[in-house]
Amino acid sequence: MPHLISTAIQHAGATSGPFGIGVPGFGHPLLAPAEWGELARPGVPLHWVVLNVTVSGYAGPGTRPDPRCLEAAGRLRNAGVLVLGHLDAAHGVRGLGELISDAHRYLDWYLVDGFYMDRCPTDRTHLPEVRRVTATLRERLGGGHVVLSHGAHPDPGYLEAADQLVTFAGAWADYRWSQVAEWTADHPPERFCHLVGGVPRTHLEEAVRIARWQGAATIYFTDRKDWAVMPGHWDEFVSLAGQGVSE
Repeated sequence: MPHLISTAIQHAGATSGPFGIGVPGFGHPLLAPAEWGELARPGVPLHWVVLNVTVSGYAGPGTRPDPRCLEAAGRLRNAGVLVLGHLDAAHGVRGLGELISDAHRYLDWYLVDGFYMDRCPTDRTHLPEVRRVTATLRERLGGGHVVLSHGAHPDPGYLEAADQLVTFAGAWADYRWSQVAEWTADHPPERFCHLVGGVPRTHLEEAVRIARWQGAATIYFTDRKDWAVMPGHWDEFVSLAGQGVSE
């Protein structure tokens, strides 16, 4: 059935405590200094922040070190926040060699704590290649944190390849009617993340409740169409995420 708070059956792995925020990336620190400064503010319940240096073509670390990005990433790490390098899987078009090359530059230039693989495939056909990529990333990191961003529920096997899966990335109009895949109930909420755009200020609490009932412990809700811009209701969102929302 559509996921309406008044009628939905609670997800077996639903989270009951505070959430953490996963930021899929703001604009370049030169163009968005206030946004990056806000992320380093004490008390913001951040799980991780994605660093994306190149926004044209395939997203990635760029062609040369960027001192402003290094400075922004360093401030977050000093504040205890995980910084993840943005890798673009292009729905399986980009292979192991290209992705690992990007990963090396992120590690050498920005000392990232892990990786966020965007546009990750969802089908079982691509699963062996994704596993090879994530195994190589973990070897280079000596552990680290790996997030696969599918934007929808993938084959359950992908959960074995990462620390977290982004199982929803889309608009509020779709999220409020969304359904969670049954297999996710066998896993803790810390394994799942939801990213939702266009969430009105007046519906923030409802959005947080949906995430809680669907069993996602890492969230990012913005009222903007562009996720790279600071949400207009950022303070309210931070407060709700830090407290959790009860019935």
